[in-house]
This record gives sequence, C-alpha cells and structure tokens, in this order.
Amino acid sequence: MTKDYYKILGVSRDASTEEIKKAFHTLAHKHHPYKGGDEKKFKEINEAYQVLSNREKRAQYDQFGHVFEGAAGAQGAGKTGPGFDFGFDFGKDFEFGFGSSNIEEIFEEFFGFGRKRKTKNQGRDIEIELEINLEDTLNEIEKRIPLGKYVICSRCQGKGAEPGTKLKECFTCRGTGEVQQIKETILGSFTRYTTCPQCQGEGKIPEKSCNVCQGEGRIKKEEEIEILIPAGVDTNQIIKVKEQGEAGRRGAKAGDLYVKIFVRPHKVFKRKGDDIYINIPISFAIACLGDEIDIPLLDGKKISLKVPAGTESGKVLRISGKGIPHFSGYGRGDMYVNLIIKTPKNLTKQQKELLEKLKEEGV
Repeated sequence: MTKDYYKILGVSRDASTEEIKKAFHTLAHKHHPYKGGDEKKFKEINEAYQVLSNREKRAQYDQFGHVFEGAAGAQGAGKTGPGFDFGFDFGKDFEFGFGSSNIEEIFEEFFGFGRKRKTKNQGRDIEIELEINLEDTLNEIEKRIPLGKYVICSRCQGKGAEPGTKLKECFTCRGTGEVQQIKETILGSFTRYTTCPQCQGEGKIPEKSCNVCQGEGRIKKEEEIEILIPAGVDTNQIIKVKEQGEAGRRGAKAGDLYVKIFVRPHKVFKRKGDDIYINIPISFAIACLGDEIDIPLLDGKKISLKVPAGTESGKVLRISGKGIPHFSGYGRGDMYVNLIIKTPKNLTKQQKELLEKLKEEGV
C-alpha cells in the first residue's frame, strides 16, 4: 500500500510547511539511530519529510499518492504505469506474520533443523557512561577514552594458534562445529544439533595454542577508543559504536559499544529541549529608559540585546537560533533571556537624593 506520509509525521493534510518541519524535528530527535532509535523508522520519517517539505513533490503526492521519479524501471509487478509506484508488492509488502525465517527458528530451537546455529564466539557488547559539558553539544566532537576489554591478540592475529602452526579439524565434531544430541520423547526420538563444546562452533582448533592468549585469539587490555558525539545530543541518549565492544574469540565478530550520555548542568544556562535559558540582571534605570546590553552566549561569545523602555522584572526576550542544534541536523533551538531588575542596596547620598526627587514625582 502507498505510504501515508501525513500519518507518518502525525500532521493533517492541510498542515503548513512550518508544522511539517516541527513534526519532523520532534520525530527525528526521538527515533534517530544515534539515540538508539529504530533506523528503519528514522528513514521512513526522513522520506516523508523530503516529500512533504517540497512543494512540487507534495503536490504530486497529494494527486497521485506517490512522487513521480521518472520512467526508469516503470513496468513491473506492483506498478500501474510509467514512473508511478503505488507501493504494493505481494512478495515484499504482504506479510503473513509467520514467515519462513520464523519457521526455521522454531524448528532449529526444538529439533535442530534449519539454519546453522550461531556460535558463542562473538564478542560481548559493552555499555559505558560518558559525561560532557553543555557547550560540547553545540558541535560534533570527538572523545578519546581508555577502555579495558578483550582485544585481538597481536601475536596470533586472533587465530588462537602459535605463529607458524596451523588450525586442525576438531576431533569432536569432525569440522562441522556442531554435535548431535538425541532426545527420546513420547512422540519418538528427535535429534538436536548444538554448538560443539570443544571448538565452540568453529570446526577447527589450533594445532598449537598461542603462548600469549592460550588459544583464545584475544587478550585483556586497555585500549583507547575514539567516540564521535553528534551535535545536539542530550542526557540519556545512547550512541552506538559498531564493533568497538569486546573482540570475539578466534577472530569472531566483535561486539558493539553503547555510550550513554550525561550532560553536566551549566552554571549560567539551563537547557529545556533544544532551547536554553539565562537570567540577566538589569538596573532600574535601564528598565525604565531602555538600552542595549551585552548578553553572553553558550559558545563564549557575546551578542547585543535591545532592552525596551518600561521593561518589567521577569520579562523574557527570545533570541532566535542561539540555542542547541537539533539532533536531526536541521536548525537550532532558541535562547530565552529572563530580565531581572536589580535593586541597589548601598546607595550614595546623591543617589538617595535623586531617588527622593523621583519619588516626589511619582516614579
């Protein structure tokens, strides 16, 4: 069936461009793979946004239910005419909910049939926590951290065999990586295949085990890991670094590294979503007469802000685009300045006299 892009973004069919953009930012922030979200869902959200944010593509979609992309690959199963794809493919899109892969898994689990079972040699995933400063979220940054874990043995290059020696066929499983287990039940006897305990499913064992790793193909060692942290990241978001977990046994695939982010509270700025807030004290005179004042930004720079005459304490002024970058990579949040009128405590004799005159004038 044709995808309902409006439904994917959660907007009405008469939604404005700004509403579509806002909905995209919210959903992209939630489902981004860097945050541990569903990559397929994120791509679907991005696809919907690319169409609905473009005036011509949106018009074609509203009229035909799909965007015209040219005549290439026009005719075929599920197609109705040149360049128009109404998105239905019986073999691809129509699911019975009990596919062949499910059947294979069930037979493999109970009877040992189907696909070959995975070995236990793959390296484990690692989860760590990493603290960063609020200003670090403004740009993509690299962090290098020491991490103790299993790494590939440098002597045998992960093979587990002493250099100059070979791997030989496992005597227990005869090189298959599996052994049979016969189970008697009321329905008869069933044969179940399990991972060979001798070779851990590889089918081969070292002719002579490596002197350093003792045939494991990996050793415990502290290694410096480089982590790329995207702009706009927030507390509790998880960054996945592929194959930077523990090394697998005898050259098997390494696990993944999951980095949970914590953003330290800032002394001056407070973060709410991708917006930042700051309290700025101003004098009574500036509040009454108005003036231009310098406001600090999160990146250490300053910006001039015009305070209107007659400003009351607690008035909030918005500076557009000076907040945190959106995690989706499109645009930035805003900065909100809370103006607080500062009451002087130690007045000079002249200041008191002037205030007395203002008091007499009813100010």
